[in-house]
Amino acid sequence: MTTIALGRRQFLAGAASLSTLFLAGCASSSGTSRRLTATATPVVPDDIRMMYGALPNERFPLPAARIELVESRYWRQTLAEPTGGRPGTVLVDTANHFLYLVGAGGTPIRFGVRLGRDGPPWAGRATLADLREPPHWTPPPAEPVRQPELEPYRNGMEPGLENPLGARALYIFQGGRDTLYRLHGNPDERSIGKAVSSGCVRLLQQDVIDLHARVPSGSPILVI
Repeated sequence: MTTIALGRRQFLAGAASLSTLFLAGCASSSGTSRRLTATATPVVPDDIRMMYGALPNERFPLPAARIELVESRYWRQTLAEPTGGRPGTVLVDTANHFLYLVGAGGTPIRFGVRLGRDGPPWAGRATLADLREPPHWTPPPAEPVRQPELEPYRNGMEPGLENPLGARALYIFQGGRDTLYRLHGNPDERSIGKAVSSGCVRLLQQDVIDLHARVPSGSPILVI
């Protein structure tokens, strides 16, 4: 995994920008989002290609991510300097489309994410109380009315490559109740670093699998 230096002041300034954070509920399927054009095609080092390679041993085998379609700043990276944050905490910085997982000693792993463009605001401290591998997906009750194509899935969609939640889903609970917000997989590489459609915090499939393996149920998530 690539390691880069990030100053403590720079990280904390980014964390302070969480005051503008808004997450949209997981309302629509990935099929309803529009494809986006990447701004550049970076040269991808071999170690990054390996990190985002095919996963044939998954229950639903995944192809390699087209990581060349993702800006290099959104590739999974371990940052060199500790942040002072509590280890095990997940932080989402919507201003910059990053998700941080604070590791041992405060050193964070940073992931690029896609965020929803619309939906009701949600903020605060919460818990990742339900981790699913692979997840079922059930649209909110009002969605089949707004999007009739979702009617067949009113009672849920089985796990699989077409499931909008992807390979893993981490469910956000607050006060013991499901907020209807998720961290979950995303097959559309071009959308990472963007705010499109409605939806939750979406990571590349390989990234959400990595995050799921590192985060136990009950881990804190901070949305300020």
